[in-house]
Formats: sequence, C-alpha cells, structure tokens
Amino acid sequence: MTAPRASDEAPGPNEATKLGIAGVGAYAPDYRLTAEAVTEAWGQFQGAGISETAVPAGDEDTLTMAYEAAQRALEAADVEPGTITHLLLGTTTPPYEEEALGPRLASFLGLASSLETRQFTGSTRVGADALRTGLETPTDGAVLIVASDAPRGAPSDEHEHAGGAGAVALVLTPDGSGRVTDAGEYVDAVPGIRYREAGSTETTGLDITQYDRDAYTDAVASAVEGFEPSLEDVDAVCLQSPNGKLPYRAAGALGVDGERIQAGTTVHDLGDTGAASTLLGLAKALEAGHRSLGLVAYGSGGGAIAMRIEAGGSDADGGDESDSVPVETALEGDQTLSYGEYLRIRGDVTPGEPDGGGAYVSVPSWKRTMAQRHRLVAGRCRECGRLAFPPSGACRGCGTLDEYDDVELPGTGTVEAATVIGQGGAPPEFVEQQAREGAFVSAVVALDGPEPDDDPVSTPTQVLTPDPEAVSVGDRVDATIRRIYVQEGVTRYGFKMQMLES
Repeated sequence: MTAPRASDEAPGPNEATKLGIAGVGAYAPDYRLTAEAVTEAWGQFQGAGISETAVPAGDEDTLTMAYEAAQRALEAADVEPGTITHLLLGTTTPPYEEEALGPRLASFLGLASSLETRQFTGSTRVGADALRTGLETPTDGAVLIVASDAPRGAPSDEHEHAGGAGAVALVLTPDGSGRVTDAGEYVDAVPGIRYREAGSTETTGLDITQYDRDAYTDAVASAVEGFEPSLEDVDAVCLQSPNGKLPYRAAGALGVDGERIQAGTTVHDLGDTGAASTLLGLAKALEAGHRSLGLVAYGSGGGAIAMRIEAGGSDADGGDESDSVPVETALEGDQTLSYGEYLRIRGDVTPGEPDGGGAYVSVPSWKRTMAQRHRLVAGRCRECGRLAFPPSGACRGCGTLDEYDDVELPGTGTVEAATVIGQGGAPPEFVEQQAREGAFVSAVVALDGPEPDDDPVSTPTQVLTPDPEAVSVGDRVDATIRRIYVQEGVTRYGFKMQMLES
C-alpha cells in the first residue's frame, strides 16, 4: 500500500522557516576519470549520460571535501566561523562507520565548542534533509549545512562507473536572501533500488530497470504534488541524479522540460555525488544566475523531499541582483586519469604502509596540536610581539619562555625551500600516499602573519601540485586540509599547502 504524503498532514515551511540561504560553496576534486578510459578497461561504460566522474585524491575524503566547500560558503556569505551555532552534515560515505564528523570539521573551521551538530546518513536524500532541518532551526546566529559524498560500487557495476565525488555547503542566516516558499515530502517503501550492506564499501542495487524508474519518478513527482505554484515556472530543477538519464525521465511528471533539469544537474561532469547531488545542482543553478529553483532529492529505499526556493532577483526578471545568493565554487577538474591511475589513486593496487610503521605520534599528542595542524594557530609573544609556530618554547625575539597569546595565521605563505620525494624516498608513514599519488613535494614555507609588519614563521609541509618539479623558491601558497596519514586506524588530518594562482 502506498504511504500518504507527509505534506498532506505536515505544514510546508513557507510560514515556519526561520532562516534563508546567505551563501553557497561547492567543491569537487581535480582528478577526472572519463567514460572513454573506463570503456577501454572494461569494454563498456555503464554510467548512463555521464562523460566523466570526479575522483578524490589519495589524501582526500568526504571530510576534507566538506572543509573545502564549507570554507567557500563562509566566504561567500561573509560570515565569521564563530557565529555558526549549528552544523548539519549529510553523507552516505563517511570516513568512519562510527565516529562523528562534526567535531573534526568544526576543528578544521574554527567553529565554537558550544556548537550543536547533527549528522545525517543512510540515504541519498540526506543533504536535502539537513537543509530542511537547518532552515527551521531557531537561532540568531548562522547555521552551516554540508553535504559531501563519494559513492563507489563493484568494479564492473553501474554504480561504480557512475560514482563521482563532491561537496557543497550552505550558510543559513535570518536575513539570507534565499527563501524556501514551499516544501513537500513523500514516502513509500521500495527496497532494493540502491543500498550498501553492513560492512561493505560498495553501493549496489537489484538493477531492475522499470522498477527503479517507476520508484524514482513516482517519488519525486509526488513530493511536489501539492506545490502552489507548481514547478512549471521555475528557472531550474535541482534533481537527485544517480546517472545522467534518470532525472530527465521524470521531467514530464514534474511538469518541466529537460533544459531546466540540465540547469540544475552536475552528474554529467562530476558523476553520481550521492547525498551532495541535489545541493550541488543548486550551487550550479545559482552560479548561472537562476533565481527560482525547484529542489528534489530522492532517497534510496523509497521517498523524496522537495523544496521550492526563491533566491533573489535577476536582471532578466527585473529583480534586484544585489539580493541574489552569493556562490563560490571550485568544480572544474583538469587532471585526467587513465584507469590504472584511477585504481592506484583510490588505493586498490597499493601495498599499504610497511611493517613497523613510520614516525609515531600518539593520538593524544596529535590532539594537543590540532589547533596548529587544523587552523595554523600560532603564538604571539606577550613581551615583544613576535610570532612563534608552533607556540611553545622560548621566543626567538626576546627569549621569553612560553608566554604566548594565540593568533590564527591567514594560511598564506611563500616557499623557502623545496625538494621532490621520489619513489622509495618517502618516510614509512607516507609510503601509502606516495604509492597512490607518486612523487610529492616536501617544502619549508614561510607563513604570513596576520599583521603587515609581522615577520613570517617557517614550517615544514607538503605542497600539493600535479607537477612536483614546478614548485620553486618564492612561489606563493595557501593552506588546505588533507589526510596526512593513518596510524592505529585513526586518520591524522592536517594542513598541506597548495599553489596560489599567480
């Protein structure tokens, strides 16, 4: 029996919504695997309607991608991290089956320790679930919504061929210009469409074509059934996209044309981004100047959630462009992989860390230095004002011992020395990274201080670049968060530097 639509009994958020969308950030990895490369390896490509998929680097995962998207959203919204009161994350592929992502992401971003966090998982609709929940959160501050995903399947499976990677973040504030004007939800138990068994890393499904299509189309159409007005006049429809064809099959049922679905779809160039799919489409549509949007997220297992969003005016409709939602994205990728390189980067054909491990740093020791590793927190000498990184020991300027005030560095710097660590030259803890990524750059970087007259402070770090030989003394770099290495099953996350465009 078909379950009733939740929207038949529950009110839409047009009156209940407390917040609006104030800024959006989106990120996808630089690596790309083309349909042609998969076809060459397997004789066919089963990712329907997809030209290429985004592939996380060997030191990237859904948590580091979440950081990249969140940083951009905070900048787009011009919101300070300390004003965030709630953090809501959605993913189907967390780095750990049991460990909260919120605290680590909060540490990366410098969010308040009094922050309220929620994690949504288990379904491709959870990014939209996080957004709906966040929009109705009572707060005088700001809410950060993040969806990050990187689904994988068995090597010859359509879920693997379609699988991509990406993250998106939205900042919600009481005065945010992006407002939800209607919402709906539909539930109907439809097992076997898309699932991942306990203990497995591979998404799969029964792949019964008509069964899958009917469940998808019925759910997304039913979720918007009560919308007033309908989606017929929106600029773009941001629709859950497990492949590049299924969203368009729902066009008629939604009352829209394929052009508007394409305007809110990233699957063709990023692949299936799971829980991030619908909100990445939102970021794409906003960046293209679309202001009236339909957002529909299908949940594997049966159900969909939908929202209609009005995101300010545009020149085309006579609205005020200054009221539009600011967006900052990094979705382009220019590092194309062969299939063999893809297997190596994702760790399928690498030896792992050698017996005996590398330089051991206990988790408690790492925890004590996370402010430095995550946010470049230096110390300013209380006696002479000179910076120290890390903030311990005697001041280099006046010799005062351990008298520092915390100060966060801006994250930019200049390469002072660099060397390429080639095959066989990596310390044991970095052997797995080198096996995945090849040669890497180890450098000494002079980190800029927060004030113009501050002397820089130097630190060793890696510099991320597709061409290790291109890193030179004097190059400008800035910090990002990546996986450093894994010991005792615990991932150590910390800063690495990436090249700034000249």
